[in-house]
Amino acid sequence: MRFLQLTLISLIASIGLAASMYGIYQWTGNEAYRLLYNADYIPILRQFEHLKYFGFTFHIVFCFISVIGVFYVLQFFGRQYAALPYVIVYTGGSSVLYFLSYFTEGPPAANDFYGWFYWTFSHLIYSGIVIFFIHFWMKKR
Repeated sequence: MRFLQLTLISLIASIGLAASMYGIYQWTGNEAYRLLYNADYIPILRQFEHLKYFGFTFHIVFCFISVIGVFYVLQFFGRQYAALPYVIVYTGGSSVLYFLSYFTEGPPAANDFYGWFYWTFSHLIYSGIVIFFIHFWMKKR
């Protein structure tokens, strides 16, 4: 049951992240959202980028792994319901991962401050979605 809940949380949060990034793109024109679907910095996965839904699937799978992985690591330390670790991992970690754009040919540019800011802010929203559902849906049980 817990694994299913985490799976649903990861799906909801991944859609929320994609929607917030795309909304920012629509509002500002900044293409930082493209990094969500970009895997060309991973040599093995680069060969699949031409497939129609590969980027979106990559994003969903990565979110799935991160939600489940972080939850169980935090559970080991008895901190699975604490908000701060999720914010640190997802928001702080993603603010650093933005610079993977150095290794891509497409947007966003690694030195685009606004792109980095939008990317980091959207991951804060993602953190909030994950925290909300874990805290108020799973903890209550």
